[in-house]
Amino acid sequence: MSTLFRVIFAKGMEDLLIDELKSFGIENPRLKRFVIEFEGDLKQAYDVCLYSRLASRVLMPIHTAPAENEEQLYQTVREVDWDQHFDDFSTFAIDAVVNNSEMTNSHYAALKVKDAIVDQFVDKYDSRPNVEKQQPDVRIHLYLNNNEATLSIDLSGESLHKRGYRVSNVTAPLKENLAAAILLRAGWPAIAKAGGNLLDPMCGSATFLLEGALMGGGIAAGVLRDYYGFVGWKGHDSDYWDEIKSKASEDFYKALESNSLPLCYGYDEDERTVEAAFNNIESMELSDFIKIRKQKLEDCAPADYMTPGLVITNPPYGERLGDAESLRYLYSDLGDILKLKFENWKASVFSCNEKLLKNIALRAHKTNKFFNGAMSCQLNHYQILPLLAEQKPLTIDEISEQAITFKNRLQKNLKHLKKWARKSDISCYRIYDADIPEFAFAIDVYDDRFHVQEYQAPGQIELSKVKKRQQEMQCVVKEVTGADDTKLVFKTRQRQRGVSQYEKHRQDKDFFTVSESSLLFDVNLTDYLDTGLFLDHRLVRQLIRDESNGKKVLNLFAYTGTASVYAAAGGARSIMTVDMSNTYLNWAKRNFRLNKLEKKEYQFVQADCIQWLKENKKKFDLIFLDPPTFSNSKRMESSFDIQRDHLFLIKSCMASLEKGGVLIFSNNMKSFKLDEAALEERGFAVKDITKATMPEDFNRPKAIHHCWKITK
Repeated sequence: MSTLFRVIFAKGMEDLLIDELKSFGIENPRLKRFVIEFEGDLKQAYDVCLYSRLASRVLMPIHTAPAENEEQLYQTVREVDWDQHFDDFSTFAIDAVVNNSEMTNSHYAALKVKDAIVDQFVDKYDSRPNVEKQQPDVRIHLYLNNNEATLSIDLSGESLHKRGYRVSNVTAPLKENLAAAILLRAGWPAIAKAGGNLLDPMCGSATFLLEGALMGGGIAAGVLRDYYGFVGWKGHDSDYWDEIKSKASEDFYKALESNSLPLCYGYDEDERTVEAAFNNIESMELSDFIKIRKQKLEDCAPADYMTPGLVITNPPYGERLGDAESLRYLYSDLGDILKLKFENWKASVFSCNEKLLKNIALRAHKTNKFFNGAMSCQLNHYQILPLLAEQKPLTIDEISEQAITFKNRLQKNLKHLKKWARKSDISCYRIYDADIPEFAFAIDVYDDRFHVQEYQAPGQIELSKVKKRQQEMQCVVKEVTGADDTKLVFKTRQRQRGVSQYEKHRQDKDFFTVSESSLLFDVNLTDYLDTGLFLDHRLVRQLIRDESNGKKVLNLFAYTGTASVYAAAGGARSIMTVDMSNTYLNWAKRNFRLNKLEKKEYQFVQADCIQWLKENKKKFDLIFLDPPTFSNSKRMESSFDIQRDHLFLIKSCMASLEKGGVLIFSNNMKSFKLDEAALEERGFAVKDITKATMPEDFNRPKAIHHCWKITK
């Protein structure tokens, strides 16, 4: 005779669970409100308990009757002969779910069920079973819906996501059955079967890796689990259970011995998290198949011995872990790493913050919705395609209509700005800055050379179109400027954070000297992302020169010290040049030597500017502050975000100013908002000088930088 069973699950995996139940030989599983029902025998219910990767609980309804009030609920429970299910010396527990009924308190409803059961045993045996919340002999489930009570035996005993391998935990871990559903949506079983590897660059406690290894090896999800709700139940079929449990265990150890599980790899930058992951892997005896190590996301890359497969990860999303604003950069880094280092891999990223997912800047070919508890979540799937092979250069006659428009604009800009630059005594200036949206490049002149940076294309733009634009751009620039390959430098402009902004991109050591307002500076167009001279700050530097005569000047986040050189040329009494990079400080010293401005009063300090400010006791008349938008450098005590931290940074600078001193504050974050009210409350005078500091070659609708003059 068949029995009705109900399987509870997390929202978003309904179709996956139905397919899984069918794979167990269960016929016609039906989706109902919050549950999937099927009719079958107890053996099939046991199969679900042991093998299901997705189910949360398996319930066996034993009685349904009206329960419009607490008294009727009590009588409904008394109608069941509980002696058929457990003894008076057993332990039991009650779970209750109440929906749309006169009784609204689930805890009180559970107490009434408990009272009815206890009273029945006392009346019959003058003794009673005890309540045990943790792993009782029998767990009873009450579902009170529309004043109708359904009582069930909870065969799972506790949620089936508890596999038995999690001996160490971390903050906000992903539930095992949710991780399994994500892996299924990502197509991991087929990838594993084809020999692909699984890699999680932010592996946490290794949930994806453990579930992936079990799934890829066809191992029962509950093979290590030692507690189920039917073991102490009188209707338990111990013969069948012992048979399938022994078979699952035998299959598991055979898989270990035959090395038939897929290889999985995990990285995490937190040492305690890595230790927790290692403990969980060891408890499952999977250390031969799951390899983890402590490693920052920015250093993540597949090793030569790895087979392209699936990158899967659940980054923090700002609800419980981290701050959503600063996490934008983490998601952007993840996207960059996938594009640059995981060619021919597939990737799936799970997050409860859709806005953060957009920062990955890759085109998702498929998206799934899930719920992590009450939070609506999204799973994006990406196919990381190989970069296109180099193609034959285009000729000017082969370019598109849009490229012709770009050519006309570039010719017009160059003609106008060439005359302006000659009159302004400068040899370095910008001639184009994404004026035509389809050609998102910045093109700068450095004497007779041309420095071209492509703004990173959005993820939804096809790679073939990006490459075509690059070819057309190079063709047009050569045609308009007459520059050959030796005079043209092309880069892709991406955000640089942490120490990456100080790292070399090439090793050409191609330094040469340029002039600006009768001053000389060393620049390098090839070795670094930036050249050593921020062209948009030209008027800011002139302002600093005009303000510096006889003053004590502090230049923070000084880069190559160009503002310090201007201050020295303006007659500064002393100059303190502070930057975290020794490379850039040595570059700054060369710039001083080029202009014969070396004095003992001009000092250079290698330090984290924020920490240096905290410890500084000196006072200055003029401070120039031009911090990065974001930094998580290993050399800094903590991450820095200009929007989040600008008030603290500005207040620290103002504390280092003499009375009547001036702070010139600038940054390049497009969406930046200065908290002027908070500064004015402290008695500081704030003047926006952005327009006044924007040179002719950067005179565009959207300012490339923001700048304020703040006086004490």
